[in-house]
Amino acid sequence: MKLDVVLGLQWGDEGKGKIVDVLADSYPVIARFQGGPNAGHSLHFEGNKFVLHSVPAGVFRENTINIIGNGVVLDPIIFRQECEAIEKLNVPIKKRLKISKKAHLILPTHRIIDAANEAAMGKSKIGSTLKGIGPTYMDKTGRNGLRVGDALSENFIDRFNILKNKHIAFLKQYDFQYDADQNEKEWLEAVEYLKQFEIIDSEYVINDLLKHGKCILAEGAQGSMLDIDYGSYPFVTSSSTVCAGACIGLGAAPSTVGKVYGIFKAYCTRVGSGPFPTELFDKTGEELRQRGFEFGATTGRPRRTGWLDLVALKYAIMISGVTELIMMKSDVLDTFDTIKIATEYLINGKATDQIPYDTYAEIVPVYKEFKGWNKDLSSAKDDNNLPAEFMQYIGFIEKETGVKISIISLGPDRKQTIFRNE
Repeated sequence: MKLDVVLGLQWGDEGKGKIVDVLADSYPVIARFQGGPNAGHSLHFEGNKFVLHSVPAGVFRENTINIIGNGVVLDPIIFRQECEAIEKLNVPIKKRLKISKKAHLILPTHRIIDAANEAAMGKSKIGSTLKGIGPTYMDKTGRNGLRVGDALSENFIDRFNILKNKHIAFLKQYDFQYDADQNEKEWLEAVEYLKQFEIIDSEYVINDLLKHGKCILAEGAQGSMLDIDYGSYPFVTSSSTVCAGACIGLGAAPSTVGKVYGIFKAYCTRVGSGPFPTELFDKTGEELRQRGFEFGATTGRPRRTGWLDLVALKYAIMISGVTELIMMKSDVLDTFDTIKIATEYLINGKATDQIPYDTYAEIVPVYKEFKGWNKDLSSAKDDNNLPAEFMQYIGFIEKETGVKISIISLGPDRKQTIFRNE
């Protein structure tokens, strides 16, 4: 069987949580392959809302195996809080969730380094969520990190203290006040809680499941335009958010990849610093923010809003070989008389349909305008219930990208979803 991959194609917050939850009904295995608790995957079902940060979004589906892969970085405190909240909903999470031994641990001092670095950057700050993600990946690539499997070692506390002391020495370069012992007791208790889960050699488990005919849905975090290699560097996350990252983050060969689901909003949003060519600073941008409730699920920060950027979308599709598109929050555009899509950029007066290398380039988007549909889409059940203006909008996107929009989301609930393949 194949490893199907779910990716965000913009700057994160595309709605991956809902889609993984919806698709999970068809997959016996859901595996998270990168990122950390900076993710906020919101799920709405049966009148409930739940935000997942580290746990795969298939955890609420019965008879589903959920795996936190080796590409993930895990904060034991946040993980414990998240799992205990899930357990209160009578979900047997310890039976449904397995954790890779090779996933790296976020220490309390990682979060201190994150905060110190962001403070030192001043106006040039990245816009970090201050969860310690970047410093943890730095230790991973620097071959200093602690992994989940290390928690099973008799000398784990010694290893923890060695890394903590390295962090304290590193922090001497900053003029930053902190308490190195803050949250340490809670962190160590959370590690003991973490050890109650099945801790696995995930690459063997993943490949054995595939060998025995199990379809796996690989769940990514953040968005393609935040990829460490192909995003708007340096305003990016610290991991590979594109399709290739699923192979690295789970130990699966590229030949095992099947469908690649690319998720995008019918408009664009971004949190934190960095380029955003179609950003709106007027009342239209504020209306998008309010109608779409565009506030970070993890940080609560207001998201920047703008029209759909087709240049960036086509780039993300190309990098990951997307086979099916999923359009989210189409209903947010219900009240607009005119809707725009950026089809190319003007850079120094020259038109281009390519993402520039220079993150700081001054980009003027060139728009194509569409007539709005001015109709409530939230209760539509299939294409036959969708207005002609809306069908023209998605038809243009499909023609330009060369990829079919197979799923349309018209609200946060599981039921507010149209499967167009059917």
